[in-house]
Order: sequence, then C-alpha cells, then structure tokens
Amino acid sequence: MVHDYQFVPRAEWLPVRKELEELIHCVQNEVRKYFTFSYTYVGSSHRNLITRDNKSNIGYDFDVNLHINDDNDDYTPKQIRTILRNALDKHSYKYGYGHCEDSTRVLTIKSKDTFFSRIKHSCDFCIVFDCNDGRQQYIHFNKKQNAYNWYFLPVSNNELENRAQWIKDHGHWQELKSLYLFKKNNNTDPNKKSRSLYAEAINEIINIY
Repeated sequence: MVHDYQFVPRAEWLPVRKELEELIHCVQNEVRKYFTFSYTYVGSSHRNLITRDNKSNIGYDFDVNLHINDDNDDYTPKQIRTILRNALDKHSYKYGYGHCEDSTRVLTIKSKDTFFSRIKHSCDFCIVFDCNDGRQQYIHFNKKQNAYNWYFLPVSNNELENRAQWIKDHGHWQELKSLYLFKKNNNTDPNKKSRSLYAEAINEIINIY
C-alpha cells in the first residue's frame, strides 16, 4: 500500500467546515460591490468522503466551487480571480489560514501547524460560471503566459454527481467508499488528484451495475 488514507471523522471536520463557511460569507460581503457568488461543495467534500493520509503531513482538504452569479462579461477572468483572492487574503488569517496560493485551476488556502511542520487542512476554491445551456466554465490560470481565461468543464463533470446519487439510491454507497479509499491508497501518480480518483470510482461502480 503506497499510502495510508483513512476517512476523517465527521466530528473532526464539521467544526472546520463551519468556520470555512464563515470565511466564505466574509468574502461574499467583501466582493458584493463587484459581483455576487454562491458556493457548493464538490467531489469528496460534497459527499462527506473526506480523507487524510496518515503517512503524510498534508492533512485533509475541502473542494468548493464559487459560482459567479452575475454576467461574467462585466469583469475579466483575471479581475474576478484577483478580487476573490484579495478578499480571501483579507479574511483568511482570522480562521488560521495563510495567504492564497494561485494554481492552474484553483485558489488554495492552508491551515498549517508550524511547530510540527505539517498542514492541518486546506481548501481549494474553483471559480465557476453556470451557463444557460447547462454547461459550466471555470477560470483557468496559464502560468507560462500569465493569462486567465474561461474554460469549459467537460460535460461528464456535470453528470458526476447524478451518478453518485444513483449509486447511493441503489444501495452501493459503501462499495463506492471502499473503492475510492482503495484507489487513493494505491495511487502512484502525484498529479492525479482526489477528484479524479473519485470520478474513476463512481464510473467503475456504475459500469458494474
């Protein structure tokens, strides 16, 4: 076994999520003069499948989509992402987080235990826009070109949660949890993130049944 992922107890992550939501509400108020947004948990965060690798020092994480409610033509992708990043930086320290890290797809905040040199928990924010035709865009950061653009998410991503709900409704949820944990513990590709492993597990269960 490459890793030692275990599910984080609800009693541990729930208070953290409540504080995280307080932070998001602060950010909503901060950016209201520019635009408004709603938020949803996605992937393992949405389905309460939060895990932590006991062999590592990176803790556990949440995945949150920030849905821009207003017409995204009013601001450029770079302006939207900068406004949100600055707002997160302004308020995140109140809840024990450091400055935002700006990666290709998400903004990340981390709560660190400096004494033990480890990350206690973190949150990835993906900035999205829901189109009228049912598709979804997200702000993509091209580091080489220092450019921010709206990219369409694959249609399959929009159907993922419907598949997960089918699995739950038909009594296969425990199988999904076991398969998801197995995939995380045996994953040798550092570039393959939890959301990809979660999607793989869902699709495999769907194919079986």
